[in-house]
Amino acid sequence: MSNLTRRVSKSKLGKLFKGYQQLREAHYISSHFSTYLTPELASSHELRDEVFRIRHKVYCEELKFEPIAADGLEIDEFDQFSRHCLIRHLNSNELAGTVRIVRPLQDHEQLPIEKYCLNSITRQDLNPRNFDRKEICEISRLAVPAQFRRRQMDRFAGAATGVINQQAYSETELRCFPFIAIGLYFAAAATAIEANISHAFVMMEPRLARSMSFVGIKFEQIGPVVDYHGKRAPYYINRELLISSMKPGFAVMLDAIRDNIRDQLPATEAFYERELKHLCEPLKQVAP
Repeated sequence: MSNLTRRVSKSKLGKLFKGYQQLREAHYISSHFSTYLTPELASSHELRDEVFRIRHKVYCEELKFEPIAADGLEIDEFDQFSRHCLIRHLNSNELAGTVRIVRPLQDHEQLPIEKYCLNSITRQDLNPRNFDRKEICEISRLAVPAQFRRRQMDRFAGAATGVINQQAYSETELRCFPFIAIGLYFAAAATAIEANISHAFVMMEPRLARSMSFVGIKFEQIGPVVDYHGKRAPYYINRELLISSMKPGFAVMLDAIRDNIRDQLPATEAFYERELKHLCEPLKQVAP
């Protein structure tokens, strides 16, 4: 066998092995998540109250971003036109985290980023006011309760709101991966995609944006860092940006979550149509 033939054969073998490894990783990531966790949409009074309780524990009691509420519920004006995603821990049946998708439908309804941080957006071509209300959303209020951050590697600043500790994780240590946080991001993305929302915005810490690149999600920064519940910047993402650079294993996980969310959407939308006007009255006028 010639040296050239050996090199070609070795190259083919290397590509085959890499493909096998990616397939194995993809199967592991998706199956590991679905074995222990499942996404859920808040489609009842009880689930919405659980969302508000989790947020109160994280944003009011722990982080002290918002004042303590007598009823133990953290609610603001944007919840009136938001959809709420949860991650349920199957073994304990407890809720392990929540995130919301603020989705305005009326001309007078604003995203939190429009009301509080519009001046921080310098990419005017990606200003949310350029788009129809039904085409935009904002991902916010991600919260992971303290009891689901028990591991030593999850005990660091930012873990409560979804930051990934890149010093503790690596692609070869997926057993340590923060599946709750990633599941919440994917549940929000799945909800937006299935609702045909074209443009998503978020105010977040630059380190959170960097940590999301760990799984291949590339948020586009559209303005400078400002002081807003800490140092944060405005970011933008759409379906193409989300999917184009995502690593194969996490793409499989997102597809599985989309299937789950798609099955839940009809009942969820029916619930909101019936009950929304009664759920957030009176609304508390606080920042997002």
